[in-house]
Amino acid sequence: MNEIGENKNVAEGTFEETKIDNDFLVLTFKNEENVVQSLVKEIHSDFIQFHFCVKGNAKFIFNQGRYALDIQEENSLLLYNPQRELPLNLQLTPNTWIVSILISIKTFHGLFSQEADYISFLNEDNKDKKYYKDGIISPSMAIVLNQLINFNLNLSIKSLYFKGKAYELLSLYFNRSEDANIEQCPFLVDETNVIKIRKAKDIIVARMAEPPTLQELSDEIGLNLKKLKAGFKQIYGDSVFSFLFDYKMEVARKLLESGENNVNEVGHKIGYSTASHFIAAFKKKYGTTPKKYIMSLT
Repeated sequence: MNEIGENKNVAEGTFEETKIDNDFLVLTFKNEENVVQSLVKEIHSDFIQFHFCVKGNAKFIFNQGRYALDIQEENSLLLYNPQRELPLNLQLTPNTWIVSILISIKTFHGLFSQEADYISFLNEDNKDKKYYKDGIISPSMAIVLNQLINFNLNLSIKSLYFKGKAYELLSLYFNRSEDANIEQCPFLVDETNVIKIRKAKDIIVARMAEPPTLQELSDEIGLNLKKLKAGFKQIYGDSVFSFLFDYKMEVARKLLESGENNVNEVGHKIGYSTASHFIAAFKKKYGTTPKKYIMSLT
């Protein structure tokens, strides 16, 4: 296969980079020369790549030229592969304009979900899945892309302007009719699992005196047992029942401090049928008995 890269009449170009946020970049490039221009950039595997060919056409070169992928005028390309680096090796024919957005998976999730800090763990089906999607640039997206690539306002507002336009572009990208449901994106499916894990925590806290079994909890939140266990530990740093034990002991300590309940009543409120079991549990956690703890407060 005769790659463009083998042509000697290729010039080296450089993206114009604008930092939007940590792990969030906008790259623009206009090839206004009469030769093919080559753009090369190392990109970490944590990053999702959005590429938009505003005008002309370009070619992505992968695996040292063994594989190539074309992107035509008014088309977009989304690339993500957490299993390997996908460095940019892009060759633009004359009179080609390209805009790229590079954003880490965590920052990307943060645009759509407040659960972003916990996204990394769950969906085994998607966690290591590579993703590729091409699409058409809509007229509303084309306007934003042209505004980015032809920026001619005061340089002092460039960062702010690009930030607003980058957010607008991603909003439009995911609002296209075939992508109207954002959960279709495989990277965002995890959010629903995070919400289920948080629901599990709320359930055991609310019913700490008579908590459900793990299987009952799994059934109630609609998440399989394996994902419940793994997810709970990832988010809360402990197993379900270790977390519940610590929570119950903290509630017990506060109840004892309030002085409104005796030891038996406190133990009963948090789910211990006998005082001796409660006393043993409290001592295990705090190294002293409930009665001695109360005395230490006076």
